[in-house]
Amino acid sequence: MLRHQLTDDEWDLIKGLFPAPATTGRPPRCRRQIVDAILWILRTGAPWRDLPEEFGPWGTAWDLFDKWNDDGTLDRILSLLRSAHVDAGAIDDDLWCIDGTVVRAARCAAGGGKKGIPRNPKTTPWDGPGAAFPRRSTCSATATATRCTST
Repeated sequence: MLRHQLTDDEWDLIKGLFPAPATTGRPPRCRRQIVDAILWILRTGAPWRDLPEEFGPWGTAWDLFDKWNDDGTLDRILSLLRSAHVDAGAIDDDLWCIDGTVVRAARCAAGGGKKGIPRNPKTTPWDGPGAAFPRRSTCSATATATRCTST
């Protein structure tokens, strides 16, 4: 699992972002272990409950991930790590990619339209004034008489 874990240099860079542990209550988990757990989940895409036991309880990792995501700690961690890798020349700052195999697009994004909405302009009654369907209802049920005049 070493490829999913922080190196000593990376840990030294970010360890100052975490507040001092509380002196009361349950002893806190090692923050490096929690960061490694979060990175493992993000790298593998596995559910939190499938977190390997060597990273500690999945609930602790999830709780801290959620807390750090809300207060901006994760953003600061990723910013520091990214800038260190850019400075070292390990990654190009101008090149960022998103793996399109995991980005789900809606069916209508490919031109398929939404369910139940016709996409053909010839059959769409609200496409314009000339595209309205002819009436299919009968006249009123009241019969009307016409007067016939002969000359």
